[in-house]
Amino acid sequence: MASKEIYKNRIELLQGTLDMLILQTLQWGAQHGYGISQAIRAGSGDVLQVETGSLYPALHRLERQKWVESEWRKTESNQRAKYYRITASGKEQLAANLSRWEKMVAAIGGVLRTVVE
Repeated sequence: MASKEIYKNRIELLQGTLDMLILQTLQWGAQHGYGISQAIRAGSGDVLQVETGSLYPALHRLERQKWVESEWRKTESNQRAKYYRITASGKEQLAANLSRWEKMVAAIGGVLRTVVE
């Protein structure tokens, strides 16, 4: 597949959407950055691929907002990595984001159904 075609088929994530996906992934437990990106990729059936240039700035932003906390630990392969976990305020934010997301999906679906019919 040509690189132009790969780019055309790639789904870009809005900042708020990426934040929501990260917070949702951390609901399942603390994870390092690579693990978060792999969970998003696997959970989306390989459709969503979060690049490190997007992931780590998002994790740092979530940390500044106190929605995630981090600590250095050893991975399964004995490498040092920063693990992130969701905080109580992060869980509240995720619930609010999910509510807005569901409303937006319903609204877009309503417009698309009207246009198609």
